[in-house]
Amino acid sequence: MALGQRLERTIKTPSLTLAGEALILDLCGGLWLAAHRTLIVSDLHLEKGSAYAARSGQFLPPYDTRETLACLHEAVARLDPARVVALGDSFHDSRGPERMEPGDRAMVAALQAGRDWIWIAGNHDHAVSEGVGGRYAETLVMGGLTLRHEPSPDASEGEIAGHLHPCGKVAMRGRAVRRRCFVTDGKRLVMPAFGAYAGGLNVRNPVFDPLFPGGFTAHLLGDGRVFAIGKAMLARD
Repeated sequence: MALGQRLERTIKTPSLTLAGEALILDLCGGLWLAAHRTLIVSDLHLEKGSAYAARSGQFLPPYDTRETLACLHEAVARLDPARVVALGDSFHDSRGPERMEPGDRAMVAALQAGRDWIWIAGNHDHAVSEGVGGRYAETLVMGGLTLRHEPSPDASEGEIAGHLHPCGKVAMRGRAVRRRCFVTDGKRLVMPAFGAYAGGLNVRNPVFDPLFPGGFTAHLLGDGRVFAIGKAMLARD
């Protein structure tokens, strides 16, 4: 209860401004740009389960693609975007589309119908360019924003990236909560991973330090709401 009350006091409206653009941090883990009618998601890692089976014989339950697409379908149906941007590592490897079941492939096509769909190239799926609909780009500029997969150490204000799968951990009185999160310092923003099997990296990991030298706020995806938590309140793993 104490943890919940403390988080309740830190809650903020899940929206912010970056490079003059209004962003809404959606509880699904996507970013909604209402002025552009654009939904941004990152690191879907579709077909991760089948990739493990193909490479190492390590079998994971083969439902990650369907679960991820179902969550994406909910967001698309609710927001009705004119454009969807998948911010890289949409597939776990370049052969992911070949392994997709027909029903999952049909769901991707249905999600793309009637809207602009942009796959940003990632480090896992840079070679994927055919057979999945939509169009590909290395980066995308929208107003004052630059969208790319990997954060750039010397990026100018307005960068939105993924790749790092940020998670925030809050610990109080013997209890801990660890959730996927958006992380931002008001100049750049790193997206949470959207994929069911994507996993996460604690934002207190040193890899985040050069990206946010002046500190940051993590916006944790909670139960029914997004919680804004300052760096000082976040625990290491």
